[in-house]
This record gives sequence, C-alpha cells and structure tokens, in this order.
Amino acid sequence: MTNVKKGMIAALAAMLLFMLAACTGGNNANVGGKPDATNGSASSEPSVDTEADTSKFVKISYLVLGDKPKNGQFDKVLKEVNVIMKEKINAELEWKWIEWADWQTKYNLALASGEPIDLITIGTDWLDTWGNAQRGAFMNLDDLLPKYAPETWNSIPQEDWDQSKYNGKIVLIPENDYTQWVNHGFFYRGDWAKEAGITEPIKDWEGIGKYLQYIKDNKPDVIPWDAASGTQTFGGFVQSYTDMLELPISTGFLPVFTTKSFEDKYTVTSPIYEDVFLQYATMMKDWGDRGFWREDALNNKGNNRDALKAGLSGLDQHHTQTFSGLRVEMDKLQPGSELQMFPFSRTRGTNLMELSITHGGTSVGAHSKNPERALMAYELIRNNEEIYHLLNYGLEGVQYEIKDGKRVRPAGYDEARDGFYSDFWGGRVDKFEIPSETTWDQIEETLYAEYDQIKKPYVYGQFVFDKTPVDAELTAISQVTGELGPAIVFGKAGDPAAAVEEFRNKLKQAGYDKVLAELQKQMDAYKAQMGE
Repeated sequence: MTNVKKGMIAALAAMLLFMLAACTGGNNANVGGKPDATNGSASSEPSVDTEADTSKFVKISYLVLGDKPKNGQFDKVLKEVNVIMKEKINAELEWKWIEWADWQTKYNLALASGEPIDLITIGTDWLDTWGNAQRGAFMNLDDLLPKYAPETWNSIPQEDWDQSKYNGKIVLIPENDYTQWVNHGFFYRGDWAKEAGITEPIKDWEGIGKYLQYIKDNKPDVIPWDAASGTQTFGGFVQSYTDMLELPISTGFLPVFTTKSFEDKYTVTSPIYEDVFLQYATMMKDWGDRGFWREDALNNKGNNRDALKAGLSGLDQHHTQTFSGLRVEMDKLQPGSELQMFPFSRTRGTNLMELSITHGGTSVGAHSKNPERALMAYELIRNNEEIYHLLNYGLEGVQYEIKDGKRVRPAGYDEARDGFYSDFWGGRVDKFEIPSETTWDQIEETLYAEYDQIKKPYVYGQFVFDKTPVDAELTAISQVTGELGPAIVFGKAGDPAAAVEEFRNKLKQAGYDKVLAELQKQMDAYKAQMGE
C-alpha cells in the first residue's frame, strides 16, 4: 500500500469514526445530540482533522508501571496489536516499563528527563500527577483531543473533563468508565483464622495481631507475615482508627497530610501529630518483637505474595481488586485456605471514598514528537475491541478462552510459560471487559456490598495543589519520610515514643508548618470554588 493511499484511508477512517461518535457518544450513549454538555468544546461539534498525516511510520512509546514480563508472551501480543496499529494509523506501540523497585523515583525522573515519551500512565492519587503537571511534564490536550481522539472526546462527560484539567487545560484522559475498588486491606487465611478461634470477619488490627500470633505459635515453617522492604501500612492504620481522609498529595514513603473527616473535609491536618502515629509505631514495634516478620525485613527483597501462595506466609496487603483474583488462586494453590480480606475501612466505616476517576489515566508527554499519532493510538486502545482484548487479556487460545461468557484458562495453560500482563491502567472501559473465572464470583455480594453501605463520594477530584510556594519543603519532607519511615513501619526504630518524637521534629525542621499553612490556604480556595 502506498503512503498516499494510507493517508487517504486514515483520513476516511477518522471521518467515519467522528460521525459514529457524534451519533452514539462512543457507545456510551451520553452525548444525546448535545456535544456542549459532554465535552470541553464550546462549539456545536468538534471537528476532525481530515488532513491527519499518517504517511510517515512512527513508533509510539507508552510509559507503564510494572516489572517487564520475562516469558516473551507480552512481546507476542504486542506484535499482534502493532499489526492493527500499522494498518490503521501507520504506527506501532512500544511499552516503556518503570519497574517496581524504587518506582516512585524512577517514574518522576523519567518525566523530568525531557525524554520524548508519547503516552504516560498517570494517577492523581498515587503518581503525583498534579505535581508533574506543575513541573510541565504533560502536554495540553484541549485542541488535540477532538481532532485525534474524537470517540474518546465525545464519550467522556464535561464534569469528568473538568477533573482532568490543570490550570484550566486538559492534561490527562481519565479512566472514568471502569468499575473498580482499590481500597487497601490485609489478606489472611480463613482456615488458619478459624484454627485460631477467629470465627467472625476480622475488623481491626488487634484481630490481625491475634491471627499472626497463632501462626507464630503453631506454624513453625511459616513466617506469619513475610513482608518485604518498602511495605507501608501507616495509611491503612489511619483509615482504621481515625475519620481522616487521604489527600492526593505525595509526601514520599508515608502520608503526612490529610483532612479531618468527611464532615470537615476542607480542614487540613496530619495524623503524624496525632496519637494515632504513636499507637501505630507502638504496635509495629510489638509485632516486630513478636517475630511476625523477618528480622531483616528492611532488606527483604522477596515476594510476599508468592510466599502466601506457597503456604509459607500467612498475610498479605493490597487492594480489593488484587484480592478478587488472589482468592481464586489461593483456592487452587492452597485448597481450603478460604482467603479473606480485612479492608482497613471496616473498623470505623467513616472514611471510605469512592475511587477518583483519575486514579488511572493517560497523559501525553510534553516532549512527545508525535502527539497526534499518540492520541490516535490511544483512541484505538480504548475504543477498538480487538486491540483492547489483546492488551488486557492476551491471545485468545493461548492466555484465555471464552466459556459461558467468561474467560477461562485453555487446557494445558502454564503460568510460567503462558502468563501475560501489560500493566495497562490508563484507559480501561467496562464495555469491553470480559468476566473471568480468575475473579472471585462472590466479590460483589461480599466486599462490594459492604462498601456500598459506607462509601462516600470522592471529594478532591478538582483539587490541584500548587506546590510552587513549598516545593523545597515538600522535597525535604519526603526525604524525612523515606529516611525514618521504614524503620518505624517494621518496628526497628527503637523506643516508639522517641522515634515518633524524632520524626515529628525532623518534619518541623523540613518545613511542615509552612506546607500545612499553604495547603490550608489552597484548600480554602477549593472550598469556595466548590460553593461550600
């Protein structure tokens, strides 16, 4: 096919795609013939750039977080994806992995490097997206989206685009059409809990301590919690024992700033200077002294989840979506284990917020050399069912088969040989999701139903903290949490009271009071913006 023909076909495809989006709202049926109500354009309809030049073949990089797969399956799947990408937009995707070891530092350095990254996984509540936007890491998409990603543009409502703006400009595409719960908690074995005399769902950290003590006393070949270095649970303890709400502000290893409660959601405070921090440090010292984890846990590079699945550890910690798959794995690998989850929100039930629509999403790098083609590629990932299934599930017949409407493992499937993942968290949509046999079929009637009884709406979607006045202080605070936090988490900081006092003093020296005042000032402005 000649380059001229490629350009003509791409232009015609773009025009047809726009016509479909304008009529159907991208299969989400929320346009309703009123484009001004569903996107950021003030005109009646966004116009497609029919002169989009796809004559030159380009490679589009996509920055994702995760350990690069080593069995070759991802490369095979991406090859199939790129056959379609080349045919439709004369481009191919390249995955750029930020591996989990020291991921926060590596991610921010990649964005600050000036490297021409095209597509970037973002998360406003865990990836310092607003801070990176402030540092100029992302491209303004207002003019590009209607031309190069029209179906996406039309399918996302105005209020969701409003939560995707920095300084009034769209800098990210939200993962707003995907249902998930990523609230954290502990995973524990139900069979061992019953052996320990725990017959009701665990509802607090004291119950977890009782469970771990039973393992220590009765399972000599098991490390009660084989936690690895980097484990951080203070945020979960705060959720369990206070009414405080987490803020989308990164302070490194430990969360420093919160708001008081859902009823007082615009008053900034800190759990570090409340009794809850000393209570946490004291409990972790007690757990460490009782041998619930390795003596050298601060240097443990092992995989705790693998140890759990092998029956060598009794506890794990992550979010609900992880649990929903891990429960099924454990039923097969450790029959009768009846893995359970203690969500940190269960203890008080006062501060569980729904997930922000910008917990996941995608931005275009500020130095991208091909932002137009990057958005065209994203448009296909999000709206082309074949590509979506490839990137999220792999090859049908290799990674999965469809049986009774669910994804199942093919006969002879071997995880080491055939396992696949892409760590694509930048634009999943419910409309293309296929239920899986690897997801616990009781998740909705148990945990989801529990959350529905206590959940609160997410309230900080449009809050963008301008770090400019306190950037140096925030950097210093992050250094303090990284230097002193890990030892407190593992009870290796000596006397808890002395460790907490040192931590608090170091935060003060780093500029805590200045950041608190600035944060409160901006939160007051946000309160006025929200009309409250």
